[in-house]
Amino acid sequence: MNLTELNLSDRCEHFSCPERSVSPAVYILLYVCSAAVVLLTMCGNLLVIISVLHFKQLHTPTNMLVLSLAVSDFLVGALIMPFMLIWTIESCWIFGRGFCTFFLLVGGVLITLSLYNIALIAVDRYLALSSPFLYTKTIFRRTMSIAVYSNWCMCLVYVITFFYFNGIFMDFLLCPGECAFLINEVWAFLDLVVSFIFPLSVIIILYSRVFLIAKKHATAIRELNNHTRAQTQKITSHSMKSERKAAKVLGILVAVFIVCLLPYYIYSLLGDVIEIHTETIQKVFIMLYLNSTINPFIYALFYPWFRRCIKLIITLQIFQTDSALINVLS
Repeated sequence: MNLTELNLSDRCEHFSCPERSVSPAVYILLYVCSAAVVLLTMCGNLLVIISVLHFKQLHTPTNMLVLSLAVSDFLVGALIMPFMLIWTIESCWIFGRGFCTFFLLVGGVLITLSLYNIALIAVDRYLALSSPFLYTKTIFRRTMSIAVYSNWCMCLVYVITFFYFNGIFMDFLLCPGECAFLINEVWAFLDLVVSFIFPLSVIIILYSRVFLIAKKHATAIRELNNHTRAQTQKITSHSMKSERKAAKVLGILVAVFIVCLLPYYIYSLLGDVIEIHTETIQKVFIMLYLNSTINPFIYALFYPWFRRCIKLIITLQIFQTDSALINVLS
């Protein structure tokens, strides 16, 4: 462990939570804005969850992964963001050591899970575009459900193991008002590889292949215009364009996630090299968790079916008989 651990007792003697230096009006405004962000995160992802679960047309293997990502994002909004934002506003961890353990553990599981969800989405899109006939014959909702459940279990086991061997479940000294733990250098490198480099490499490599395949599809569509009848051309062209659009939207999803994630891993790498203030750490975590707020807006911006689903949910039409059979993809 870091030598810093040996000096925790001395450091805690001098540690105290800084006094709040903002006016009552600003203080209240910060809490109102924080509550709005939390509600936006939870409601946005809840709309995705309801849409995928309710409408039969959306019960596809790919949407099982979208559902898994939305559930993890919803849990971030429900279990992590409120306490993260309160910690930032108060400049002090006020929930005690036991809840700090829960906060760090759940946050670690959900972030790792989100990254592997996106890696699975990249694998899914690559298989759908590179081998469409094999994909339709071998990838079913049951297959994808098993993949999703396995992903959740593996992420949970990995994060519990990681935290256990870094002392979070053992006796370790934590200053009042702080919520942090020290990371063994070996485990820090292992976590960088398992939680970031490996899934990110899979995402980048597969999406590079996906966009190359999409480019070939665009060429095929142009050639199709000259050699096929109008009706056949229309059907094939629409199918290829749908796959390319799905790849594009998920590519944007990946790009946004990486932008939100990079500061966290830069911090984890430089934390032992340079002194990073608590305020900076809090901002890094807020940016990381804000990705869960952004994702539903990406769906709403690029997926017409999601906008149709929102309208049906908000107007309560989903409570009508056979509403699950409504065509939301047309």
